[in-house]
Amino acid sequence: MERNGKIWLSLHVRSRAKSAASPPIYTEGDVVSGRVELHFDKPEKIKGINIAMQGGTTAVGQEEIIFLDATQEIWSPDPKQGKSGERLQGKYALPFKFVLPKEVTMTLSKNNKAEFKLPPNFSERASPSYIDYKLIVTVRRGLFLANMTLSHYFAYVPLTTPPLPSTLRQMSYRSGTGLIGPDRDRYGWKVVGPAKLAGTLFNVRKTGLECELAIATPLAFPVRSPIPLFLTLRSNDEQALDILSSPSAIRVFLVRSLANGSDAVDDDVVRRSNNFFVESAGQAVFWSASRDKNSRTLQGELEVRHGVKPSFVFPRFAIRYSLDLLPFAAPGFQLDTTANGDSVLLSETVTICTTHAPGIVPRSYTPPGYEHPQGGGDYNKSMGLLENGNQRFYHHIR
Repeated sequence: MERNGKIWLSLHVRSRAKSAASPPIYTEGDVVSGRVELHFDKPEKIKGINIAMQGGTTAVGQEEIIFLDATQEIWSPDPKQGKSGERLQGKYALPFKFVLPKEVTMTLSKNNKAEFKLPPNFSERASPSYIDYKLIVTVRRGLFLANMTLSHYFAYVPLTTPPLPSTLRQMSYRSGTGLIGPDRDRYGWKVVGPAKLAGTLFNVRKTGLECELAIATPLAFPVRSPIPLFLTLRSNDEQALDILSSPSAIRVFLVRSLANGSDAVDDDVVRRSNNFFVESAGQAVFWSASRDKNSRTLQGELEVRHGVKPSFVFPRFAIRYSLDLLPFAAPGFQLDTTANGDSVLLSETVTICTTHAPGIVPRSYTPPGYEHPQGGGDYNKSMGLLENGNQRFYHHIR
């Protein structure tokens, strides 16, 4: 903070940030420490100096709800100076130290309180809710003089770790060999489905298929890691199998749902379009794995990109994820929406974590030449999801 062209109040902190140009970064249990520096060119009466560490969540159009609030008095006047304060002159460096708690107690209703892990900071364009962490320095001045404040935001990253994968998948990662699929590693996969599909080929012939999506277990995946997948199609119609087993026809998305409001912590509540916002956080790629007369199996992978926020549930704000298989996009095949609907064929809830399981480094098996789609692909268009300013409308609330 400047006065007469000179910095007289500044805040210096230690953090995990790699450069001073980045905001300070902390994780759970970290010590938030540093110093407040002041420089008074001439004597000035000061009644006290404190620093606060705050965390709050804000919904558009509502007041901020503070869930973390710790304050330290880092300078107070000599009591002998009386109530009017003490005159300060020259340079001062005042140290401070906070410890970030792992959990906070939140009131859910009149007689209901619960412990919640601190959520990550969250701020996105057009988002209906925000989570901010900040340090606030307050210099309390003499009578009839306004207090001076200096605040600085910081980033908070919770520590969440997935359980260990199956023994066979661990062996594949460590040896660099191919993944063993659900047919031989039954403990390493969750098979979702089958979904039965009815449709028309080339506007002439009715056909039917069923498909299953196998997702690597446990259903928790760190940021900057792949989600392994297998997709199996079965039918007596070989032509339909060949058309729908084209990698470009398969649309599997990592879908983020953002819930805000009083029922954000409830997993089972019916969501309304004004407090439930859905969008893609990534799309999978697939390549052929095996085939026989009546089935086609494809291996796939969905990259959890850097910048994807981890899953969390917190009062009035929660982020959850699912893997959704949308209707196939294959030229010559028209899905019968009367029999199948027109939105999600298969869906499974997954958790996005911030760190790898101990000793596990997931590998990517995407063949050379395959590129992971950037952004949300065509998910918004496919699901009838419209964006207009700060409002998103989901036509098929699940």
